[in-house]
Amino acid sequence: MDIYLVFLKSSKNINLITIIMSKKISSIKVIKLLWPFIKPYKKALVIAVIGLLLNAVTDALLISLTKPLLDYGLMDKDSFILITIAIAIIVLIALRGLTNYASTYSLSWLSGKVVTKFRQLIFNHLLKSPISFHDERSVGDLVSIITFNAQQLSKASSDALIILLREITYAIGLCAVMFYGSWQLASVLIVIVPIVIFIAQFIAKKFRQTIASMQKGMGQITTAADEMLKGHKEVLIFNAKEYEKRNFNNITDTMRRNILKIVLVSGLSTPIIQLIATLGLGVVLYLVAGQYLNVTPGSFTVVFSAMVAVMRPLRELTSLHVELQKGALACESLFDILSSPTENDNGTIIADKVKGEIEFKDVTFTYPNRNTPALNHLSLNIKAGETIALVGRSGAGKSTIANLLPRFHDLKQGEILIDSVDIKKYTLKSLRNQIGFVSQNVHLFNGTIADNIAYGEKEVYSHDEIIKAAQMANAMEFISKLEKGLDTEIGDNGVLLSGGQRQRIAIARVLLRNNPILIFDEATSALDNESERLVQEAIDVLQQNRTSIIIAHRLTTIEKADRILVIDEGQIIEEGTHQELIKTDGFYAHMHKMQFNG
Repeated sequence: MDIYLVFLKSSKNINLITIIMSKKISSIKVIKLLWPFIKPYKKALVIAVIGLLLNAVTDALLISLTKPLLDYGLMDKDSFILITIAIAIIVLIALRGLTNYASTYSLSWLSGKVVTKFRQLIFNHLLKSPISFHDERSVGDLVSIITFNAQQLSKASSDALIILLREITYAIGLCAVMFYGSWQLASVLIVIVPIVIFIAQFIAKKFRQTIASMQKGMGQITTAADEMLKGHKEVLIFNAKEYEKRNFNNITDTMRRNILKIVLVSGLSTPIIQLIATLGLGVVLYLVAGQYLNVTPGSFTVVFSAMVAVMRPLRELTSLHVELQKGALACESLFDILSSPTENDNGTIIADKVKGEIEFKDVTFTYPNRNTPALNHLSLNIKAGETIALVGRSGAGKSTIANLLPRFHDLKQGEILIDSVDIKKYTLKSLRNQIGFVSQNVHLFNGTIADNIAYGEKEVYSHDEIIKAAQMANAMEFISKLEKGLDTEIGDNGVLLSGGQRQRIAIARVLLRNNPILIFDEATSALDNESERLVQEAIDVLQQNRTSIIIAHRLTTIEKADRILVIDEGQIIEEGTHQELIKTDGFYAHMHKMQFNG
């Protein structure tokens, strides 16, 4: 079981679930939430922590050597001390390089592991998410979360760890060095620390909203680019190039301004911190120049050097809250997805191959955020091997029937049975293995024709089986004319193929799996006459000995159906064969007249 799920199911972490669901994660809680992802790689973390601590200590020790070097080595011209200090400097520099390499490499390795784990978890969670979740989110936002936000969280966390450990340890070490040099001069530091803390808190408040806008902007950029590239023909035909250009420019300019705000505030914090530290140095020089303090050259030099060096950790500490805020906001978006509900897959029945008998029992279904039911107390029986057609105006509920059968949406009222078994009792994988689905908007994947026909199970089917499925779907008619045949790359979403060719590949995909139940949702509505004829022939082959549900606007494609159901406002208002419905002179007959008599 995924470590994430184990972590959330632990009773000790109920409070963290509350944090996730509230969608407001504080900086410190980010570390708590990340720990389950870091824990499997804690050896690398230990190496990184030890490396960071030793690196900070060696830097402080190098500065501390200034006092004995000046007071005893150079002033007294003691060769033993000079040689000893020279050896110590060489050893410390070597140790500094080694610890820097070890900590940097370990953190990079750890960061890569965490990012990879997060991306895999998010991707896997999105695979299991219900259709309703994807309907409410833009593709650009989800892609941005997987790519940008996951990387942002890891980078922010590693940067925060470096600042927390190395810079704080370095600052403490430098303070110790200053007190070692002269406790009177070092006391000046007491005035600087609270001022730095106040500035850090101020920056944190200013940054949170700006960083949130920046992360949202990344999603908007991805969405805008994705829509333009996928809808490029529409952009051209509607002369919308200027509109798309202005829209993209506005989004990117907003992103640029947000980045500049971050640079502005963080850029101002650095000189302010340096000014405060410089004032401290000025006070030290004044005290020494006025001979208020009696210090040796070595003591003064070590304190002065340490106070100059402490500017770096003080400056870095002001960015600590910034990095934690970046991590907190990225964490919110990631855990928002991970805490969202997945498809309900509590069924236990695994069916090898069902007969195909389908029953809808008093089914009422309403889509989220809608008040009117898409289906209203609908009851329907379909015999095994029967072909039924669903007709009616747009929004009548036809596609809802098709989408409920493979459980793209779950029912709250009524039952749907296959072979007298509630579909919720089947495992999702077993249920969907029984159903072949061909829609008007076929999605093909970037790859070869063979990859798409055998999609998801390429290792299961032989090359000959793929060819046979393509032949039965009338697809070899055009595939054989291609230079590489089944191995032809079809581009993103089959962009290199026509609508009819795409549909025939989709039918071949279903034929290969030999599903006992078939659903055709407007499968030929967007095709020309020749393509429709070829696709319809393929559908006729596919329907043999299978239970079929056909949704169609073109009534010529359903005249041979065993039964035609007229759906209106989520209910069946007419039922019968083509000839029977024509004779009743009702809704179906009216639709038929409109299509064929104008």
